[in-house]
Amino acid sequence: MWRCLVCCSNQQDCKGGVEENPAVFCNHHRQQNHMLHEGEASWEEEELLEEVSRGLIDREEQLFSRGLSSEDEEQLQKDFNSLKKQLCLVVENIFTSSSSRQLDTLRSAVVSIQQQEAQDQRWAGRPDDRRPTWRPLKCVSSHNALLQSIVESRLREAAEDESSGGGELSSAVKRQVYRMGRRVEDDLLLVVRTVQDCYPSEMDILNICARLYHQWFSAQLMEIVASGLNVDDCSYVLFMVNHHYPDSLLKHTELHGKMNSSCVSSLLLQDHLQQLEDQYLSYKEDKVKIWLNKILKTEEESWLKNKEPEIIDSYFYSPLAVDAIQVIDSFLTEFGCVIRDQSKTQRITAHLESFLSSYEKSFEAFVRGDHGNHGNVASVVKAQLVCEQQLRDYITESTVCVCEQQRRRCLNSLTALRDYGYRYFTCPLHVHLKVKTWTCFQESTLPFKLLLLGLMLR
Repeated sequence: MWRCLVCCSNQQDCKGGVEENPAVFCNHHRQQNHMLHEGEASWEEEELLEEVSRGLIDREEQLFSRGLSSEDEEQLQKDFNSLKKQLCLVVENIFTSSSSRQLDTLRSAVVSIQQQEAQDQRWAGRPDDRRPTWRPLKCVSSHNALLQSIVESRLREAAEDESSGGGELSSAVKRQVYRMGRRVEDDLLLVVRTVQDCYPSEMDILNICARLYHQWFSAQLMEIVASGLNVDDCSYVLFMVNHHYPDSLLKHTELHGKMNSSCVSSLLLQDHLQQLEDQYLSYKEDKVKIWLNKILKTEEESWLKNKEPEIIDSYFYSPLAVDAIQVIDSFLTEFGCVIRDQSKTQRITAHLESFLSSYEKSFEAFVRGDHGNHGNVASVVKAQLVCEQQLRDYITESTVCVCEQQRRRCLNSLTALRDYGYRYFTCPLHVHLKVKTWTCFQESTLPFKLLLLGLMLR
């Protein structure tokens, strides 16, 4: 790691300090107050890092081709350590570099890293006693390890930074998740807009950063989940994992299609995700059931108290259908933003099916007079026939996610309710018609009786 390399630098090499400006690779030898060896070029303050890196490689080649003294080898190793420090400073500022000078410095540092990586390959395979003790430098892997450390630090800081937004959210967990998600998006957009141009395509800096942010964000979320969440926080975490992160953040117009699939997988392992979804769904199922039962109970109490339904536009009206539809719709709307697998909506719509079955049975019992005779039966039946049509339209014409079996059972309950309502009005007519028909039959002549019998037998 870059940090480790800095910590392991020779103590004498650290005495003179390091220039604050990473673009200025200071004259190491003047800081240490000693002369350069023959064949070494002096390092001017404005010299680019890539030129310094190239010069060190040339010195390495020259000195190893004609043999190194221990003093030469020690001095060259110190100079490589100084270069490492400068590269470390530049990479550490990768997400805060904004001026053209800073970006040029980053670009030069990246070239230096590539030069050193190529030099590692040149020395690869040689015996230890015939290659420099500092080879391989492993600059690319050290660069990536430093990036990992930077990413972890930035996400940790974002989670705790109250000034980074989310203050209006109701819980500490929500604010923490929001701030980390915001930091991931902002930093990946920064990579696409500015940092990416400082790197060659083969280094694939966007996917490196995306993978690191994904891994650390995922690790933090799994820690949060393991600590236990209430339903409200559970819902927010699921919203981030199943909706906002994959559908908004990763599909941002500047990011979409530019990252590998390994960087856009789920933030939570399947077991953790299943655990959260089950917790959320169980709670929501109970809430749906409670609200639907309350709607039906309120309606039943109104019937039994002999209350007349409200009249709107000359029609008897009951709020039962509208209330039930609003309950189901509100839960399904939230469901669509929280649960990825929409087939799981059947756990919610199953309660609509149960509600309609109970509604049908309760309505029939009331019309039959199981709870006594009431003077509001006719108006109640008219109002419920309107409810039946509203519920039927909702199930057949809306985009509500019900499987075909659930849809069929729901419609069967509504059809039974409608038919019972119709029979309430038509049965007296049928009785009256039967009496009239029998009277006519008795009073008619034989040929007419035969005609009636023939019609009745058809």
